[in-house]
Amino acid sequence: MADAEIRFYRASEKPYGAFSNLYRRPIEFEGETFATSEHAYQAGKARKPEVREWVLSAPSPALVAMAAHGLYYWDIMPGWSRTKFDRMRGVLRAKFTQHEDLKELLLSTGNARLVESATVDNEVNRLWGEVNGEGRNMLGELLMELRAELRQQGKGVRRRAA
Repeated sequence: MADAEIRFYRASEKPYGAFSNLYRRPIEFEGETFATSEHAYQAGKARKPEVREWVLSAPSPALVAMAAHGLYYWDIMPGWSRTKFDRMRGVLRAKFTQHEDLKELLLSTGNARLVESATVDNEVNRLWGEVNGEGRNMLGELLMELRAELRQQGKGVRRRAA
């Protein structure tokens, strides 16, 4: 599976839709419980509590994302462009360590390149994924980074148990 590629996008797609931030699985992050990893990520974007509450009250994970993407710059946390990847890293770590089945799914991908493969060409989709093979694929990159960390931690646990 060294050169394989696993593409995912819709949360409903089996089995890899679970890699989507829109996948409905609650996580605890920074002392709060969120309905999805998208909720946990976007909770850090809004500067004002009332704007944060408005974003998180959207009736679906996709609408949470849309609401957060539509915020005016004065409603966004200062430095968000510098901190968003670290926040996503933490959110993903929470999601995949709090749910053993998701952790096993991630580890089962071996060394495959993970790609969030969006269908609509826009700046956000080209940042977090790829559209027609173009984009930074940051969600895929962060998932692969986490997979490597989890694999290393697993080796350490096996060594200690031996």
